[in-house]
Amino acid sequence: MPDKSTTSESAAAESNGEQAASGIARKIYPIVKYGDPILEKPSKSITKFDAELEGLMEDMFATMYAAQGIGLAAPQIGKSLRVAVVDVTSGKNPEAKIVLVNPEIIHGEGEKREEEGCLSIPGFRGYVVRPQFVTVKAQDAKGQEFEIRGEDLLARAFCHEIDHLNGILFLTHLSMLKRDLIRRKIKKLKKQGEW
Repeated sequence: MPDKSTTSESAAAESNGEQAASGIARKIYPIVKYGDPILEKPSKSITKFDAELEGLMEDMFATMYAAQGIGLAAPQIGKSLRVAVVDVTSGKNPEAKIVLVNPEIIHGEGEKREEEGCLSIPGFRGYVVRPQFVTVKAQDAKGQEFEIRGEDLLARAFCHEIDHLNGILFLTHLSMLKRDLIRRKIKKLKKQGEW
């Protein structure tokens, strides 16, 4: 899920700062775009919690920051795994980094209609109704179960990324008219070799 408030220069600087601070050059994955079948398939649950998984999560954060996002799910980097990373501060607050392994929404309340976009569908946005508050049950990088409650933008990011893990794109939540319009524009971009 993209952060509409970040400029590319500041995002790149933050991303580079993140890498420099950790001392490890992280891998920046290309973002898989709409049309790739991996985005519309449910992901596999994670059963092995190891250093490789932790490294993947750090690479996902680096990729997300480089793409100016606030959330990224593994299918968006071509991996069919139930893991997502979220940081609604776009890297400004290291304490705000959230890893969700095998997440599920166990409670939602309220309703909020806001504009939403997706790193896998760049350049397109639409209004989506999501719960104002959600409670998510997930595991952390070590496999420990936890529950986390999100409100407003954080709740929206949780819903958006968990949808990705279930093979659902934000387009599904748009009106059929808006969805068809976006699909036609993407088809045209593909024909022109711009997608």
